[in-house]
Formats: sequence, structure tokens, C-alpha cells
Amino acid sequence: MIEAELKARVPDREALVQLLDKLTEARPEVYQDTYYDTAERALEARDAELRVRTVESADGTARTVLTYKSAAVDTASGSKPEHETAVTDPDAVHAVVRGLGYEPVITFSKHCLNYDIVVRGRRMLATVVQVPEIDGTFVEVETMTDAEGLTDALQDVRAFLAGLDINEEDLTRELYTDAVRDRRTA
Repeated sequence: MIEAELKARVPDREALVQLLDKLTEARPEVYQDTYYDTAERALEARDAELRVRTVESADGTARTVLTYKSAAVDTASGSKPEHETAVTDPDAVHAVVRGLGYEPVITFSKHCLNYDIVVRGRRMLATVVQVPEIDGTFVEVETMTDAEGLTDALQDVRAFLAGLDINEEDLTRELYTDAVRDRRTA
């Protein structure tokens, strides 16, 4: 499956949250992300990602997922095939990934408001994101699709974003990993 996703910088966080709150209830969560690669950066060289994410909910519960994303299949959006599975023992999965020869290349947190919605009959996740090490607020809207449905899925995501007053010039392909890395080396 392909994660059809668009990300934008948000000009007015409060206005966006008010619009989304009218649609459904927010689910506040904090993501603790660790990205892995080989010492030679083989995954980065082929535009792939290997991530272990622990999601901490406002009620104190946590869940962990292992995610692999292969190279982007749409250059304009950066949408990638994604394979993800739940993990019951985060320490074990970190040990397995390291044992396979991968090393952590960057770890950071994302503070998120997640909104599960249905738009044009399509399940979407809208996430308002703040990364403490990066200035500003972002919104990500994603839906899962197959290769044949990617164009339509991205059109639906764009239409939903337009309804949230997010314009094409607000869209960005900026990666959190790159922005955090740049901030830490500055």
C-alpha cells in the first residue's frame, strides 16, 4: 500500500485546529521517532526509511510500530509505499534492528493532534504537528491507497486541505529528519 500524503506549513495553527475540531475530536499524542540506517547510509541513498515509533497517548498508554518506507512513487508529494506493524516489545525491536546492522541516525519527538476523518468516502488522518526543534506548525494529511488510486487519493487530500484554508504554496516536502539534523548542527 502507498501512503498518499501531503504536508504543509500552517500559517495559523489556532484557526486550523478550530476547523478540524468542528469535524471530529482530536487525539493528542507524542511520537518518539528513531530512524535507522547503515553506516554507509544505504537506505537514505535509495530514498528509503526504517523507523521505530513509540506513540504516547494523553491517557498515558503507549504503543510502538516498526515502519519501512521505500522510495517515493510520486515526486511532487513524496508519497511512498509503506509497510508498518505493531510491536509489543520496543526494546526488543530496537535490538533486532541494531542486530541486523542498522544504527540509529536520528531520534526526535513530534507533538501531534490527530484527527481521524472520512473525506469523499476515504479514511484520512489529519495531523497537526509541532516538532520542538523546528519553528512553526505543520499539517499532514494522509490516506492509504494502491498505485492505481494514488492520483485520485492525492486529489482528495488536496481538496480537503483547500477546505482547511491550506493552499498549494503552503505545501512542503521538507523532512523533519533533515530539519532537526540541520538545527542540531547549526
